[in-house]
Amino acid sequence: MEASSTVRGRNVVVVGTQWGDEGKGKVVDWLTDHAQGVVRFQGGHNAGHTLVIKGVKTALQLIPSGIMREGVACYIGNGVVVDPAHLLSEIERLEKIGVDVRSRLHLSEACPLILPFHVEVDRAREALRETSGAGKIGTTGKGIGPAYEDKVARRALRVQDLKHPQRFAEKLGLLVALHNEALGGHLAAKPLDAKPMLDQALALGEQLAPMFADVGYRLHQQHQAGANLLFEGAQGTLLDIDHGTYPYVTSSNCVAGNAAAGAGIGPQMLHYILGITKAYTTRVGSGPFPTELGIDQPGSVGHHFSTVGQERGTVTGRARRCGWLDAAALKRSMIINGVSGMCITKLDVLDGLPEIKIAVGYKLGGRLLDILPLDADEVAACDPVYETLPGWSDTTAGLTNWEQLPVHARRYLERIEALTGTPVDMVSTGPDRVHTILLRHPFRR
Repeated sequence: MEASSTVRGRNVVVVGTQWGDEGKGKVVDWLTDHAQGVVRFQGGHNAGHTLVIKGVKTALQLIPSGIMREGVACYIGNGVVVDPAHLLSEIERLEKIGVDVRSRLHLSEACPLILPFHVEVDRAREALRETSGAGKIGTTGKGIGPAYEDKVARRALRVQDLKHPQRFAEKLGLLVALHNEALGGHLAAKPLDAKPMLDQALALGEQLAPMFADVGYRLHQQHQAGANLLFEGAQGTLLDIDHGTYPYVTSSNCVAGNAAAGAGIGPQMLHYILGITKAYTTRVGSGPFPTELGIDQPGSVGHHFSTVGQERGTVTGRARRCGWLDAAALKRSMIINGVSGMCITKLDVLDGLPEIKIAVGYKLGGRLLDILPLDADEVAACDPVYETLPGWSDTTAGLTNWEQLPVHARRYLERIEALTGTPVDMVSTGPDRVHTILLRHPFRR
């Protein structure tokens, strides 16, 4: 049989390599100049992607970042949990600034729905953890975890159920009764009424119905036709439900391998993995953080990261915890994701520091480790081992060429490459899409 001469598209997966908030949205937006489709494959509207385009800031939570590029198709894959009320409000917010959304957004019919009882259960559980002294997980309170629980328990309402009102009503009644038992019982919260929930969901479903799609098959068709696709992850590797600092994690798989399962395509369609890595480390919410620095003391490095980096959560507005770059944690992320190349973001935040530290390993109970442990209690007990590099006084903000970088900035990036065994293919030197240094393009074969 004669071999096919069809030129198929090249596909890139973008994942965060730390505890989220690495600047994935800006990078995805930049890369969509070379893609015909952008796919979200996990998480929900607990994600926050902030884009700055010609000085104008736009925050996205559920809709893929590619929506800000005219003509790019956007897909929400089956691995995403969807709050239909939030999705519609985000669509309307974008339409108010002139963005065409409805003709370009495709929503998988297999997405589990987030409904009001998921939100109430999420918040009530977090409150109970706090009052009982168990300690908060640090969730966003958006109902993400409880929605994934219903999915795994095989009782979730999915987007496809919105097409069948009677079926939806029956399944909703059972779910409301189940969750009301918990709300009115040990969670000591107010039970909810199913009727207004049903009316709202069906009304939202009518508006969203033109966007319902068999996303996996559409992606297959686009790939066969030669389209380049970009798979956009939310959160970060160290928040992954299986590979993160459990239980202080999110409720989905954030790693690159889940791009296939969460979008409905085969792993052979994933050609390049871009790991987004902040030039230092941040974390929102609870959980261990070996290289953490205090952010409250003016003049301290932690305060510098927090203020110069404007480190507040896009979704929650909470101040992010800040610390030095953790190369031992990055090493695990590179292995889990099979990262092809890194994009280092927020390099300009390090401008002006006299010296810069990198954690190259940890001391733990007399042992010396060169990679992040899998147990969260062990991570909390780790003492980081630092290597100190000289800083630089010249600015890197807005630079677009490697040779323009100060010598010590280049040495810092090269040291990150050596410690993680992964090349730096891109550097972000500011929030705008044009503030980017390109060394190797992910979409070039």
